[in-house]
Amino acid sequence: MDRPIYLDHNATTPPAPSVVEAMLPFLTRHFGNPSSAHAYGAAARDAVERARQEVAGLLGARAEEVVFTSGGSEANTTAILGVARRHGGARRHLVTSAVEHPAVLEPCRALAREGYRLTVLPVDGEGRVAPDAVAAVVGADTLLVTVMHANNEVGTLQDVASIARVARAAGALVHTDAAQSAGKVPVDVRALGVDLLSLAGHKLYGPKGIGALFVRTGVEIPPLVLGAAHEGGRRAGTENVPGIVGLGRACALAAEALDERMVHARGLRDRLWAALAASGLALRRNGAPDGLPNTLSVSFRGVAADRLLAEVAGEVAASPGAACHAKGHAVSPVLVAMGVPPEYARGTVRLSVGATTTERDVDDAARALVAAARTLLHLP
Repeated sequence: MDRPIYLDHNATTPPAPSVVEAMLPFLTRHFGNPSSAHAYGAAARDAVERARQEVAGLLGARAEEVVFTSGGSEANTTAILGVARRHGGARRHLVTSAVEHPAVLEPCRALAREGYRLTVLPVDGEGRVAPDAVAAVVGADTLLVTVMHANNEVGTLQDVASIARVARAAGALVHTDAAQSAGKVPVDVRALGVDLLSLAGHKLYGPKGIGALFVRTGVEIPPLVLGAAHEGGRRAGTENVPGIVGLGRACALAAEALDERMVHARGLRDRLWAALAASGLALRRNGAPDGLPNTLSVSFRGVAADRLLAEVAGEVAASPGAACHAKGHAVSPVLVAMGVPPEYARGTVRLSVGATTTERDVDDAARALVAAARTLLHLP
């Protein structure tokens, strides 16, 4: 094969062809600054507002509730630090989970160093936070509860709607990181009951370097990036028009084809797991089976994930756990929090299929992974 089979769509997705097509005019002919009053600026400004409507349409939000950012990490930091700066006061308690992405955990830890009290909730063996556990810790001093919608490593979906009901009943605001779920499963901010929600363009066939933050009407947060009054005064800086256009198109595509994408991904994920499980190797599937339809976290007992993936590097491209931790050899904190035994956790690979993945891809990838594991285990 010319290139390895790509099974790392949770790390990043290839921009859809129509996304690239939509962006190109705004890299060439329509290069104006959206803040300019002349025709060049008007064309760029109109494109930004169309994209805002497309993002809002995917999320069930109002267009004015969408703030464009440089990506999911900025959206998360803006939400968490913004809530603290604007709404802190007597409420100095934050609640999150042990399986959050660093883009959520690090802003929370930064506030803890400033004197906020941080509660990190445990998860069960499938990686879920119990709404009852949230109810047990929230109180009159709780400012924010932030729990991700879908885990980037194992694909488990959280019951964000129930968590939000508990948190908001206590007067707390609710944020969820939906970078991994948007475009893969339904994400509706009204149904979830959240005040803030983050997404990243490159996780749903859009470009890198662009994201969005939903901020519910009535919730005020100061800008993280200071300067002029762009994005309704919520994020300074000349808008990344090509990126915003690409994100809008990616969200429109996701809204149009969500059911089809889910069926396609679930079928391939389950086919991949069946092929691996039939090998007779000692394997463990991590996370909830009803999680993200494209995500399979599988542990090979007695095999180091980095060695396994190095063995198949010419055939399969995947991540040991999560791409953001791929350079390290320590066991993923997510797997530790889930109680995955060390002999399995060290051999965990995350296999995530996408829109262009085929049945042949998953069949060939399964054969390559099984053969490599047998080689490393000195099995016939």
